[in-house]
Amino acid sequence: MRFAEALELAKEQLALAGVTSSEADAHWILCYATGLARGELLAQLSFDAELEQEQAATFHQALERRCDREPLQHITGTAAFLDFEVEVGPGVFVPRPETESLVELGLQLLQGTASPQVLDVGSGSGVIPIAISRALPDANVIALEASEEASEYLQRNVSRLAPRVIVRHGFFPDVSFDLLGQLDLLISNPPYIPSNAVPLDPEVFLHDPKLALYSGEDGLDVIRDLVEIGFDLLNQAGAIAIEHADGQSDAIVELLLAKGYQQVQAHRDLAGRFRTVSARK
Repeated sequence: MRFAEALELAKEQLALAGVTSSEADAHWILCYATGLARGELLAQLSFDAELEQEQAATFHQALERRCDREPLQHITGTAAFLDFEVEVGPGVFVPRPETESLVELGLQLLQGTASPQVLDVGSGSGVIPIAISRALPDANVIALEASEEASEYLQRNVSRLAPRVIVRHGFFPDVSFDLLGQLDLLISNPPYIPSNAVPLDPEVFLHDPKLALYSGEDGLDVIRDLVEIGFDLLNQAGAIAIEHADGQSDAIVELLLAKGYQQVQAHRDLAGRFRTVSARK
């Protein structure tokens, strides 16, 4: 099988399987199967090159898994975030591009703070604490994760990309009370889907861990804890930043105001949707 034939086959089968990113995924699957970077793949396509037998077998296996709507990142074993890649797989939430906006917001809130104390709740693969630690080498960043499966990925990613990050295993706020009054930033991309709601994408409801998705009848149970207990964890100038679902910002702003937070703001993502909120103590 030639590279061009494989690429067209992947595009066609992925589209039939309902994968909206069929063209991009076809390229990434072929890159994964051959071990080539995107630019190298394009060169092979222009040369009308042929896949080796082992490469073709890997390609067909990966394509079948993706057509079954297994996340591309689980197949390749990695997910890109900002300027780095983390290891991901079954049992860990696949990071989304929207969370890059949350990191940017957190860094803005920390501007001018020397050696900031940061806690990320529900770290999953670790993209948030890793990104903050890489951007602010003097920051003291703690990553908190309850899932044992996710914690394994978190520890590996932190060790490779941001070894200064401290990993804690447990549920919020159980292993956080030693931080009372110390945090400059409490940041989180928590579960926020209502328990009776079913995500539309099979990649989400079949493969993302339920612990990272669902949070009570209205999806705000964990966020309520973050708002309530976070107030006591923050120092007097400390800030909180939370990612949430589209349509939840008004309710979260009300929670923050009722608790007594100041400078409460809802922020739009690149698509113009309100997807994060921030406030200061």
